[in-house]
Amino acid sequence: MVLDLPWVEKYRPHSLNDIIGQKLVVERLKSFVERGNFPSMIFAGSPGVGKTACAIAMANDLYKGSLNSAFLELNASDARGIDVIRETVKEFAKTISMAKVPVKIIFLDEADALTSDAQHALRRTMENFPSTRFILSANYASKIIEPIQSRCVVFRFRPLSGEDMRSYVKRIESSEKLDLSEKALEALIYVGDGDLRRLTNVLQSAAMQHRKITDASIYDTAAKARPKEIIAMLNYAITEDFMNARNELDGLMLRNGMSAEDILTQCYKEVQNLNVDERLKLEIIKDIGEYNFRIVEGANERIQLEAMLAGLALAAKRNK
Repeated sequence: MVLDLPWVEKYRPHSLNDIIGQKLVVERLKSFVERGNFPSMIFAGSPGVGKTACAIAMANDLYKGSLNSAFLELNASDARGIDVIRETVKEFAKTISMAKVPVKIIFLDEADALTSDAQHALRRTMENFPSTRFILSANYASKIIEPIQSRCVVFRFRPLSGEDMRSYVKRIESSEKLDLSEKALEALIYVGDGDLRRLTNVLQSAAMQHRKITDASIYDTAAKARPKEIIAMLNYAITEDFMNARNELDGLMLRNGMSAEDILTQCYKEVQNLNVDERLKLEIIKDIGEYNFRIVEGANERIQLEAMLAGLALAAKRNK
């Protein structure tokens, strides 16, 4: 029996030609592959936008079957101490590449999780072994020390556009013989929010229940509210109908099992779609930020969400 891979691995691109989106970054990486020479790089961007995929695809195109002798991949969030840099990374940098391309690559995923001592040790390794190139993937490039940043070319990865995500979903739909309605496709793009990995996992989970996928199954699988539900709750609040706003909140937390942070994130996304004065929108965004901070700091989720709805009602009253 052949084990079927998770779709995030099954549909992971093996070549730069297969990468979805990130057109400018991919063009630069292709030119590096053609020349066989390139600087160390930092791939910066939010999760699921193709940082790891680009690094591995570039290595596949560069080494063509000799990957093991010339490419080392480490997850820096698991191995984040100075010992890993001194031992694993340094020892690999010392070895000679058996591939046709003499340059080796060390790929450190989630490099922004490295400790300060580990980053300083990495900087010295980069100086001492110029035949080894480093690709550092980071959600937050600012957490990487300046001496390393100055030794690397920084590539900024953007969240994938709706059109990029649509073409990717169509590829899977055809391969897996799925039947997606247009509303389901829009729902996938909405819950994916530029993160292709999240989108793929939601799609696979929904497909395990039924090959005909609807928008309802997407929202239920992702445990996300429909945009109209969030807008309804906010509209009740700003029209001072607190009890109905509270009932909508009950539905979101009980029916969808959403956390307070998930609800606030969707509220933030939907504020721009409210038909209210721009000044009130600013106050709503300010309140969302304030209550999100309180919840992150450990305040009671339910109390804070109801307090936010009450605050929106008072803000709407002030802005009349």
